[in-house]
Amino acid sequence: MPLPDLFRKHLLPVLFGVLLASSLIAFPFAAQAITAPELRGQFALQDISEDMHGRDLKEKEFLKADLRGIDLSDTDLRGAVINTSQLQGADLHGANLEDVVAFSSRFDETDLSDANFTNAMLMQSRFVDARIEGTDFTNAVIDLTQLKALCGRASGVNSVSGVSTRESLGCR
Repeated sequence: MPLPDLFRKHLLPVLFGVLLASSLIAFPFAAQAITAPELRGQFALQDISEDMHGRDLKEKEFLKADLRGIDLSDTDLRGAVINTSQLQGADLHGANLEDVVAFSSRFDETDLSDANFTNAMLMQSRFVDARIEGTDFTNAVIDLTQLKALCGRASGVNSVSGVSTRESLGCR
């Protein structure tokens, strides 16, 4: 019996059996998939109120949230996801938004003074007339048009990081 036939008839079934047995030992339970809505439901914030001052909102999700005029000052929003949300006129003074993802959100006329946006992803978000005195944008990703507009009115130094707003934006 040539070697390929021997392998096909005897060794291949044994090899398959060993692989099957080892996978059952390593993964004894069937994998359970988590769908995107289920995953979002675990972290989505349900109780939005007018006064959320100082709350711990780390890693919460705000998807299409209406946060207009909401007091979010001094909140901990590190790692939060704020996608396609309305924050016009909100108060985020002193808020920690480090590592936040805020895609296509509106921060128009929002008080962002002394806030921390370090490492934030702010693509397609708008900041028209937002108050940014002392805001730290170190390593934040911001659309070029918004960046130029922010540099036009950047001033102050963040009270926690000691970084100037202009420096954190890379303004010339």
